[in-house]
Amino acid sequence: MSRSPALKRPTMIARAFRLHQTARAVCAAAVLALVPTLAHATEAPIPVKVFVGAMFEIGKNTGDRAGEFQHWYERYWMNAKPIEVTGAIAPVYCNDDGVCGAVLGMGKVNSSASMQAILLNPRFDFSKAYYILSGVAGTPPQRGTIADVIWATWVLDYDLGHRWAPEENTAGAPTFMPRKGYEDYRRFKLNPLLVDWAMKLSADTPLADSETAQRYRQRYPDEAARRAPAVATGTHMSGDTFFHGPGLSKEAQYIAKLYGADDYRITEMEGAAIALVIKRTHGTDRVLALRGAVNFDQGNPNETTLQHLDPKPGETAGGFAETVQNIERVGSRVVDHIVQHWDAWKDGVPAQ
Repeated sequence: MSRSPALKRPTMIARAFRLHQTARAVCAAAVLALVPTLAHATEAPIPVKVFVGAMFEIGKNTGDRAGEFQHWYERYWMNAKPIEVTGAIAPVYCNDDGVCGAVLGMGKVNSSASMQAILLNPRFDFSKAYYILSGVAGTPPQRGTIADVIWATWVLDYDLGHRWAPEENTAGAPTFMPRKGYEDYRRFKLNPLLVDWAMKLSADTPLADSETAQRYRQRYPDEAARRAPAVATGTHMSGDTFFHGPGLSKEAQYIAKLYGADDYRITEMEGAAIALVIKRTHGTDRVLALRGAVNFDQGNPNETTLQHLDPKPGETAGGFAETVQNIERVGSRVVDHIVQHWDAWKDGVPAQ
């Protein structure tokens, strides 16, 4: 026997009340979820004076073995709250002086994706920002040594072009040909006036060294390889490939000369890609690239390239800890000067 409409009515009212309460709960949760977004939307964007981009950190940002970011973090952001950015590999940190920084990730795709996400995030105002792209790298023993710190005059893409096997070429000839029409994507001449400022402010920075690195340098006959570390300038070569050996090092120098750049002093992975991202949004007149050498890009004359890549215990270059310290020592001189003299720098690189 079916119930009468009068008997059904309390059940229907109760069900409607439960649905109403559920809808209110869902709406309340949605509003609460939007609160941080709405709060951020009403906040004024952070005016960035200097942005420091590192590529990796080994562990934590402080208190353990330092990678590329830790010394920067300990100097500028120990009390800063992390700012999560969708699309970036790690949070951004900013201090009250307008110095911001982040780990961007290793490799061209990884780092440039993070940089693009950060640049487009409305939490930040990059309209007057200066950039320091910071990290470790390799160096050819003919022109550099372990713990050197090199400001880039040019940043070049090592990969964008045509390559073929050496045995398919005239013996000893280059096996690289640039792809026409991609000039703006693969070579970046950094602002000479800004690079001059960087050298003026940091050339006399005392650099750390180690006995391990000192012993390792003596394995090489080159005068540049055997000397103490220094601050200098030169071309940075960006490639996703960790190229090693005298043949590929020679080819990197060939590419540098082919593009009209200075001698290549640094082999790294990210600079050209990050420079391109910054160029498309704000231009590269305020970009600096700073790298410290933690390895030679080839073995000494008494070892093969594979022996150089897979050394025996105790035969590594050493000097990593000292080099990451040197990078921050050198770079912070420029960061601090720009911030302390912001009125002179905010509208562009001042004349010397």
